Amino acid sequence: MFSKLHRNLDPIETLGELIFGLIMVLTFTIGARLLGADEPTDGRELLIAAIGCNIAWGIIDGFLFLLGRVFERRRIASIHAALAAQSDHAMDMEPLRSELDGDLTELGNAEDRERFYASIAAAAHRSKPGPVRVTLNDLSGAALVFCLVVATAIPAAVPFMIVSDSYVALRVSNTILVGLLFLVGFWWGKHIGASPGLAGFLIMAIGVVLVLVAIPLGG
Repeated sequence: MFSKLHRNLDPIETLGELIFGLIMVLTFTIGARLLGADEPTDGRELLIAAIGCNIAWGIIDGFLFLLGRVFERRRIASIHAALAAQSDHAMDMEPLRSELDGDLTELGNAEDRERFYASIAAAAHRSKPGPVRVTLNDLSGAALVFCLVVATAIPAAVPFMIVSDSYVALRVSNTILVGLLFLVGFWWGKHIGASPGLAGFLIMAIGVVLVLVAIPLGG
């Protein structure tokens, strides 16, 4: 399932959207009792508001995802155009070094890296950058971003379908969302080769802290 998901989304984007969506719902549901502990809480109205908020932010995040993809493609096209405009005997490798140096490339031999960069520069010199446009994969990624943010609100609704007491359902909903923060962190830890339990605990703790910070600030 995750391999299909990451055809159009980077794993870090998936993690960010899931955490963001869960935090958005928790801000509504936990904040309801922290800010108005002496007043009765209409859990269903809170949940409807939280889902509506996640839908709105899902649309916004989807648009920002498209904007980021087009911006990055335009940036790469600019580097391509700069390389293509250079003469064969005066190729400046610095733009490529700045773009590609770091991470795993540092493990390679310096001479091999320079030959690799030179081959890219030569290929760029022989071609022109294509037009920058929104692709079907970009639209699919934006749709996935929207679905991820909205989907995080669905588990919060389940207790209200099976528990008649709104207050109890709200507390159960909060517990489920905090547990999901742990599961997201646990999965992320497995994905990057870290300790799943520790990663789950850290994501859960950081998420709850962020919610508690956001509530008094009007989040």
